[in-house]
Amino acid sequence: MRIEIWSDIVCPWCAIGKARLDLALAQFEHADDVDIRWRSFELDPGAPTVRDGDYATMLARKYGTTVEGGHAMIRRMADEAAQSGLRLNLERARPGNTFDGHRLLHLAADRGVQNAVKDRLLRGYLAEGEAIGEHDTLLRLATEAGLDPDDARTVLDTSAYAYAVRTDEREAASHGISGVPYFLIDGWYPLPGAQTSDVMLDALRQAWRKSHPDTDTATSGTASALDGHHD
Repeated sequence: MRIEIWSDIVCPWCAIGKARLDLALAQFEHADDVDIRWRSFELDPGAPTVRDGDYATMLARKYGTTVEGGHAMIRRMADEAAQSGLRLNLERARPGNTFDGHRLLHLAADRGVQNAVKDRLLRGYLAEGEAIGEHDTLLRLATEAGLDPDDARTVLDTSAYAYAVRTDEREAASHGISGVPYFLIDGWYPLPGAQTSDVMLDALRQAWRKSHPDTDTATSGTASALDGHHD
């Protein structure tokens, strides 16, 4: 079973969705047969390398609220993340352009360490205040997650994997994806947003039953909240 996930490195809800998927997979009877592939999606393609200003102010400007409203949004996301065992420290976030980070994730996929690199980039940005658009930061984090530093530097110094990133983004448009995270299970079961781990687990089981009709799979006893949803 393949799960394709469109997401961005600077997306808190993407990290929350990943944490909830991890919880669902921990209960999924066929987790060892699941192949996860992270797809590229830029929330702000025109972002500079590092965007000046604090995160609460940025949220306030983006969503038309007050700075206090921005802080309230940060607290809500941190609370949601904590419920899935994820720590966010968005007050330290240093937003920036994520195109080069996505290129590194394609390299990581080719090297078999994509999930580890994705996790490290998310954690670096969302919890540790790393400037995710800077090459030196990306090189350090990706190397810590298992990429060869020379390979990573070569990608960052060239246009390698640029076409792969754009291909992911065109495919997202073809699926009608306008926000992330967006999960696509086995190419036919869409799961938009950071759904609860229970909904994700039910979706995994439904998709497994369809592709493996002769295999017994435990059920959650409830229908998915998104059963029958198709784009």
